[in-house]
Amino acid sequence: MKVEALRLVISSARKFINMGSLTRLWNLVKNFHPAVLADIMEHLIARERLILINTLYERDKEKAAEVLSELDPEDAVTILENLPIDQIADIMQITPPDDVAPILELLPEEMKDAVLTAMAAKPTEEVMELLDHEQETAGRIMSPNFYALKESTNVSDAITAMQLEGDVESAFYLYAVNDQDHLRGVVSLRQLLFSRPNTPLKDIMTKDVISVQTETDQEEVARQVADYNLVAIPVVDSEHKLVGVVTVDDIIDVIDKEATEDMYKMVSLDTTDRIQDSPFTSIKKRLPFLLFSLLTASVSPFVVKHFQGTIQEFVTLAVFMPLVAALGGIAGNQTIAIMVREIAIGQTEWLSARKALLKELLVGIGNGLVIGIIVGAASYALYGNLYLGMVVGVAVIINLFVAALIGSLIPFFLKLLKLDPALGSVNLLTMFTDSIGLLTFLGLATFFLAYLK
Repeated sequence: MKVEALRLVISSARKFINMGSLTRLWNLVKNFHPAVLADIMEHLIARERLILINTLYERDKEKAAEVLSELDPEDAVTILENLPIDQIADIMQITPPDDVAPILELLPEEMKDAVLTAMAAKPTEEVMELLDHEQETAGRIMSPNFYALKESTNVSDAITAMQLEGDVESAFYLYAVNDQDHLRGVVSLRQLLFSRPNTPLKDIMTKDVISVQTETDQEEVARQVADYNLVAIPVVDSEHKLVGVVTVDDIIDVIDKEATEDMYKMVSLDTTDRIQDSPFTSIKKRLPFLLFSLLTASVSPFVVKHFQGTIQEFVTLAVFMPLVAALGGIAGNQTIAIMVREIAIGQTEWLSARKALLKELLVGIGNGLVIGIIVGAASYALYGNLYLGMVVGVAVIINLFVAALIGSLIPFFLKLLKLDPALGSVNLLTMFTDSIGLLTFLGLATFFLAYLK
């Protein structure tokens, strides 16, 4: 939906909610796709969200469930916490288990237990099996509903069995298993439709099946799906028994979530921070990171204080201090963005780290030489002092080299500590580029002070 149209819908929805005209609200939103309704939800305050979801629930329970599935689990929980247990259970019963699990995990323990108790036996059992797996693994995001038949089944019986089973979330492939439910092969629906009726599945199945373990990290699952151009990937347990399937729509959610998390973490933001949060809530989420930033940024004032005498004797140096520090920060952020992305998609491991580091250092030196010469020449042109131009130019060259070095090493160092490479990378980089950049600039200025004056 176009931005202008979305704004008009949001404005109209708010107007109907405040008027208490829920029939007109339903007529406004009933034909929208659940993903569009989820976008609308994200722009409403808590009270408006609650009224909208109740309106959807009263008129179309399935649509209400689909909208909650489209929301981030954190946003869905803020809505569900204000609903009666029976209503939550009713919605969860018609929601795919792989969408229910991450939402229930975030609910308060007592509420989660009450909802599971109120749900029917089969959905509860499937959800509990998903909750048994670690967060952000294939076992947690997989769907337990899929087509699987014995490899000895012929094509005709397979088609009949699928028709009797009905539609499932992952209706892309038919998986062939042996008598112990071990994954043996996969048959596409196209292969099934164009094969002779009496042909056993084992004769047409692809035996070299790409699969993942239940404990495989969800980012690795996403890489496998992207690398092999799959629309679904089977999940097996430690005994190679087929237990679930991760579909491409779940992979898109994973990619979106991981990209958002990396973006938030690189700028030291809580991943649950939302524009709809109250100012007090956002302050609580952001203040710890700002305090950490204050700690890392406190190094450069000590460097400047050490060279206070130099600055007093040649005040013009103060003009170029922010420039030297800023250029290092920008160049370092470019390097960090590249390295974090490469680590996230699995392209850069320890074996290739040396090559990546060498490449970034060469880029840092090259950019440093170009920018340093330009800044140095401009400084000389402005103040007519050759030594000032040289000091500024050399300081920029060194700082861009340091930015490339530190920007490459920080993500790998954090990964070595089993931390997210994006976590606090920008803060740590700023500490190094500001302090080393100013130390280099003011140190050179002190050495050539007599010529500068």
